[in-house]
Amino acid sequence: MTRTVLLTLGRLPKGLDIARSFAQAGWRVIVADPMKRHVLGASQSVSKTYCVTAPTISPEAFARDMADVISQEKVDLVVPVSEEILHVAGMNKKVPTQIFAMPQDDLLRVHDKAKFAALAASLGLCVPRTALSQDRDCASAIAAEGDFITKPRHSCGGSGVQFWSQGSDIPHQSDLLVQRRITGEEQSVCALAHEGEPRGHVVYRGALMSGTVAVRFERIENPAIADWIKRFIAHTSWTGFISFDFIMDENGAAHAIECNPRLTSGVHFFDQASLAPAILDPTVKVTYRSEHLLQQFWPCLTETQASFGDWPVFGARLRALFSTRDVTWSAADPWPLVGMPWTAWSIISRSRSLGLSFGEAASLDIGWRSA
Repeated sequence: MTRTVLLTLGRLPKGLDIARSFAQAGWRVIVADPMKRHVLGASQSVSKTYCVTAPTISPEAFARDMADVISQEKVDLVVPVSEEILHVAGMNKKVPTQIFAMPQDDLLRVHDKAKFAALAASLGLCVPRTALSQDRDCASAIAAEGDFITKPRHSCGGSGVQFWSQGSDIPHQSDLLVQRRITGEEQSVCALAHEGEPRGHVVYRGALMSGTVAVRFERIENPAIADWIKRFIAHTSWTGFISFDFIMDENGAAHAIECNPRLTSGVHFFDQASLAPAILDPTVKVTYRSEHLLQQFWPCLTETQASFGDWPVFGARLRALFSTRDVTWSAADPWPLVGMPWTAWSIISRSRSLGLSFGEAASLDIGWRSA
């Protein structure tokens, strides 16, 4: 009998890797998303899609809609894709189906940027000095000792990050994080783990940025980051996907600036065929694609167009645009890439009307921003 997996978001390319992998493994793939059209809906790997209530509109209605889909489709496994994981994990004891995620309390603990920094520091892992703005003494000390940043305690997609020079006044805003600014290259990691054992990870850095989000990225090796995440995953007995952002200082130390307890774009460097087996079997490790440079074609096209007139930059971006593989492209399943301007139009229009980056607009109705 064919088994069924439910992906709880369809609008982001990273979900396509999971969908294609499960379809290749012989599973029936269905998708539920608050948006009526999305990139996964254009894929031949997806059998059926559902439109559900956005969790930011009504968490209760979102949970009911998801439970109805699980019951109606006789879902065997639920795999969250992005920020909606924080809501989906709350259904763990309410549906008779396995959810590939840690318990909600564990997810929220590391999604909370203040609690994550405190946890990592307690383990002896390197993080920038961090405090909440309400703790005026600690926050003021951070501001006095050097440049610093502020960002919401609960946020995603790079929303609300501000940079401040040493000695600047700290904004009076509840649940605002104050963190010492580390100067260096930003690197990210996406890992898959089972019960505290990493089954694969990818370290990567942005090769082209759209705001604070990388749209072309390069896979690299970094033993310092590999050791950091291995220790963190072991301590938390993590199961599922988990991702981190780091700053590498001039001495080669890796400072974790935040944790994303979910998939990130690093998943594109995993070999698609190995993803479903590694999710289903704790003993299986993921393998990797041969490419070390990948891109999201449409936003890279936008950034290339924006550089028109700066001829050295424009020329370099144009050459890279047509020589770098797109993360969604498959000759056997071309429509997710070809149709993306149409399937992503709801996010694009939201981004333009609200003045948000694409990443912020994509997570606006699914994020968890309250304490």
